Amino acid sequence: MPSVELADVSKRYGNIAALGGVSLHVEDKEYVCVLGPSGCGKSTLIKCIAGIIQPESGQILIDGESVQRMHIEDRKIGYVFQEIALFPHMAVKDNVSYGLVVRGAPPEQITKVTNEILDLMNIRQRSRSFPSELSGGAQQKVALGRAIATGSHLFLLDEPLGALDALVRSELRYELKRLALDLGLTVIHVTHDQEEALAIADRVVVMRQGKVIEIGKPADVYLSPKSLFTQNFVGESNLLDAKVVETDGVTCMVDIEGRMVKGQCTGKTVGQRVVVAVRPEFIILTPSSHAGDSKWKGRINQATFLGSINRYVVQTEDGPDLLIHVPTSAETQVFSPGDQVDISLQPEHMLLYEYPTDGLETEIALE
Repeated sequence: MPSVELADVSKRYGNIAALGGVSLHVEDKEYVCVLGPSGCGKSTLIKCIAGIIQPESGQILIDGESVQRMHIEDRKIGYVFQEIALFPHMAVKDNVSYGLVVRGAPPEQITKVTNEILDLMNIRQRSRSFPSELSGGAQQKVALGRAIATGSHLFLLDEPLGALDALVRSELRYELKRLALDLGLTVIHVTHDQEEALAIADRVVVMRQGKVIEIGKPADVYLSPKSLFTQNFVGESNLLDAKVVETDGVTCMVDIEGRMVKGQCTGKTVGQRVVVAVRPEFIILTPSSHAGDSKWKGRINQATFLGSINRYVVQTEDGPDLLIHVPTSAETQVFSPGDQVDISLQPEHMLLYEYPTDGLETEIALE
């Protein structure tokens, strides 16, 4: 069963470093999502693994064997693109069986495997249909089925759901995860969709400008990212300029534009400039009580209903704008622009980062 190892892999296009010394290990049967902004090198990464692009330096090993000089067809990889490249003149069953036919498999094996794949993908009832007669989601299922029929256990998925409608994309990503588990596949799945990556990956690889920024389990990447870039790129976040005014080594009192807030911290010193990061869902919003010094005061500038949450932009008194998410429920207090509110940050969900030497905007820039 395949594991994948990349060691210091680099690829340049002129002055552009598409990959700048990428190292990565993917375990057998692991589902890894590679996440990053457009142009960060994630598609180049899996094309190098597939053999479509040759890296200029570094090593790529599949199941412990170097594939640098190995032809694409010998790497035993299933590859699925965003563009659904089905043969338009072939029925579904013929598209699925194409790889087996090309390899010269016996007719009885072709029939047996094709029927098994059609059943697995829940598309047997459309086996005689042509691609033009199928929805986008059904076409992508056929493309996946064709790749699975080859018998590959290493799958490279390059934005496979990017061209689909939101609902179909949401449904099919869970089908992908189920198939990977049922068939014991190793999957490297490139996506720019953060929700997709967090929902289905065993681990998430965050890339930026040709480099791996960090790797971790979805919950860790979201709740306790190591880098400010990840904190800002994955989900929404409030990033606040602050200074440490007191610390006992475990907790800090920080000054955020004149407001004192206590939070968790290690390795910070008194007087150090820091960035306080807090997710919008970890800020409590209540109607203004016109009393009490422990809560920030603010005014609703923008209110947006997003189904499961209400998204608010709040202007604090003489301070920064804060983005706040309030879950939707029958008991939810709904606010409108102009409403006066109290704001409470939850210290246990605040993260402190060293202030970047090149500035915050440079640190979190997508390019």
